[in-house]
Amino acid sequence: MKMIGIQLMMIACLVGCSSCEKEELSYMEGDFKVEIVSGDHWLHDFPLFLGISKKNAPQFAIWMEDTEGNYLTTVFVTNKIATEGWQANGGNRRKEALPHWCHQRGVIYEDGLLLPTKDHPFTDGISGATPKEDLTVQLRLDDLNEPIVIKAEFNHSLDFNDFFPENAGEGEDNYSGGKMGSGQPALVYAGTLYPDNEELELVLVGRSSSDGSDGKIYTDLEKISTAKDIIERIIVSIQ
Repeated sequence: MKMIGIQLMMIACLVGCSSCEKEELSYMEGDFKVEIVSGDHWLHDFPLFLGISKKNAPQFAIWMEDTEGNYLTTVFVTNKIATEGWQANGGNRRKEALPHWCHQRGVIYEDGLLLPTKDHPFTDGISGATPKEDLTVQLRLDDLNEPIVIKAEFNHSLDFNDFFPENAGEGEDNYSGGKMGSGQPALVYAGTLYPDNEELELVLVGRSSSDGSDGKIYTDLEKISTAKDIIERIIVSIQ
């Protein structure tokens, strides 16, 4: 399959981020706009100490593949994933955070895992802090003569529910990293963008491995609860 020429534009708009003002994006004809509309569970209570908690936004990645499932490039990944920027993780590298993206990308690091490290952070795409609300990403493709698949994977830390509890034991079907792990596994959204598309909405296609041991997409979503409400929708449009 012919490789698609891809040039990425830097993120220019973080809506609702407390450390920045909303900026207007300047688009050229043919630019792509990826809009993530946050859902009711975008912010999740993350316990700190003595009953105090903070509102955490999810970790996620947006990337492109060809129609045969070959990884092309990452459009955006959150900074904690890109730099191993976890706090109070007790040495847990969080391999259960975004396992589908990690396995599709296929980069193995010094400890044998597929997650970027502090010493070798993710450098071949755009990364940034997770905004408190919606996110808009601008990108530019040099050439779109063939369809491409756009995927996004989302995950919260400590997002436990009745089926994915923090006390699940390693090796059990519902183990998700233990006390400082994910809880509910990451969810994967995808859609195929064709040259004549003007707009595409990504749809939920499944969940990732709960313990991060593989990069498969599992379609059993019956045990997923609030994680389905992390996002409301993801829209990709050609400007």
